[in-house]
Amino acid sequence: MKIEKDRVVTFHYALVSGEGEVIDGTKGGDPIPYLHGHNNIVPGLEAALEGHEAGEQVRVTLAPEQAYGERDEENVFDVERQLFANVPELAVGFMCHMTNEQGVEELVSVVEIADDVVTVDANHPYAGETLTFEVDLLEVRTATADEIKAGSLI
Repeated sequence: MKIEKDRVVTFHYALVSGEGEVIDGTKGGDPIPYLHGHNNIVPGLEAALEGHEAGEQVRVTLAPEQAYGERDEENVFDVERQLFANVPELAVGFMCHMTNEQGVEELVSVVEIADDVVTVDANHPYAGETLTFEVDLLEVRTATADEIKAGSLI
């Protein structure tokens, strides 16, 4: 069965940096399932998997705009240190969810800590990077009506 819209695809992947280092992945762990055609994975990878079948291996290199986007320095900002008063493990690299000015929850990483402010970065950790995905396609099936209605796996 070919990968197309409204198919559930299960795969393993290795994410390789521009320097050739594996920086993320699922090989040796649990594979990832997703509903194809509903923007549930990075757009360039979803487009590259279209038309492939279970059992195939796909290697694709994506520019930042096809993956996690360009870095945006406006996504690096200061917040009052007191917002982290109940976080004893606060350190550079600490990640947490914060609600932005539009009321959307986003994952941020602490990049600097001062006496009265904490600088956080809401860019995706791989934003601005050209990345290579090495994908092993394990299974492709038709999505259920509930999965299609939800636009994701339930």
